[in-house]
Amino acid sequence: MSHPHTRTGPGPATTAGPGRGPRITLILAAGTFAVGTDAFVVAGLLPDMAAALRTTTTAAGQSVTVFAISYAILAPLLSTLAARLPRRRLLVAALLVLAAGNLVAAAAETLPVLLLGRIVAAAGAAAYTPNAGAVGASLVPPAQRGRALAVVIGGLTVATALGVPLGGLTGRWLGWRAALVAVALLALAVAAAVRLAMPALPGGPAVPLRARLTALRRPAVLAVLPLTVIGMAACYTVYAFAVPTLGALDVDAYQVNLMLLLYGVGAVVGNVAAGYATDRWGAVPVLATGYAALAVALGVLGALSTAGSAPTVLVALLVGAWGAASWCQTPAQQHRLIAAAPQQAPLVVSLNSSAIYLGIGLGTAVGGATLPSGVPTMYALGAAGAVVALLVLHLGQRITRRDGQRRRPIPA
Repeated sequence: MSHPHTRTGPGPATTAGPGRGPRITLILAAGTFAVGTDAFVVAGLLPDMAAALRTTTTAAGQSVTVFAISYAILAPLLSTLAARLPRRRLLVAALLVLAAGNLVAAAAETLPVLLLGRIVAAAGAAAYTPNAGAVGASLVPPAQRGRALAVVIGGLTVATALGVPLGGLTGRWLGWRAALVAVALLALAVAAAVRLAMPALPGGPAVPLRARLTALRRPAVLAVLPLTVIGMAACYTVYAFAVPTLGALDVDAYQVNLMLLLYGVGAVVGNVAAGYATDRWGAVPVLATGYAALAVALGVLGALSTAGSAPTVLVALLVGAWGAASWCQTPAQQHRLIAAAPQQAPLVVSLNSSAIYLGIGLGTAVGGATLPSGVPTMYALGAAGAVVALLVLHLGQRITRRDGQRRRPIPA
């Protein structure tokens, strides 16, 4: 999955020793795997977490919202504050913070403590992911930088497809606390590997936050980012509450993990296919197709949920389509943003990352608030959000065309 987390350019090439660069990128990818698993694994654990903390599933769902919004806000702030720190020290510290946040959440006996742990974990994730991509690219020859970035950010892709269902199974067998501890242990292991294997790298120049946000002056950029928020909110209105929403289709708790696996596989396939399709047909047709497919998938699942059961194969196909439609928008949106502000490509891609997590947080909050009204209502809201995204896409395309006609370069 082409997750838009890399915030800075690759930077100057750094000698990591013959053959060491690719090995280090694999270590960095293990860290992004931990981050991706941590971000989404809670979706399959919410009912158990709610029971243990003596609260409702809706309230426990705030842990997803808090993580996502904290990431969105902290990513640009931490990127600014930590710009000059040596890279190895920064990556190790970020992984330690991620681990600490998960251990706090795993030990929580009350909802406020759980939320505190999720905020701490989000801070570690926001500091780690963008810098891991940039560092991975700096450790290999220029001709291999694209592959290095693909490997590092690919850890997030694998987490969506495998980490989340494996975490869910761990939660089923050993409890939700064990799933969070497992993520913490993985983060600690990667931190040790980074400390031992990665060469010392200097930090970058300090760039004021105001300078980082100059791209927001462009109407074309402002037209694209809200669409990312709306599209991801539509996807995650239901996703964070996968256990009750799929349960309404007569999918039991163990089958939910299989469905989450299919969602992840769909996300990977949709993301890769969207990258090729965007190059061939353009971003707007890809986005229009994705939002239409999302509206249909969630709409049909909602209609089936009113009956209380559905053929498992049909549900599986719809969940896979839901995953593909959810994440096919990422490469297309990146393409539109880079076209709108080519001189500030790393910056606008990082802003899209924040928009993704804002959308996840918003969708989870809406889903939690709607859960008492019934599962069909949640599916209907998700489908409606996809329709709104189609309308916003059309409006944003007109704004982008007008801005392109009078575009003047803005210094990076």
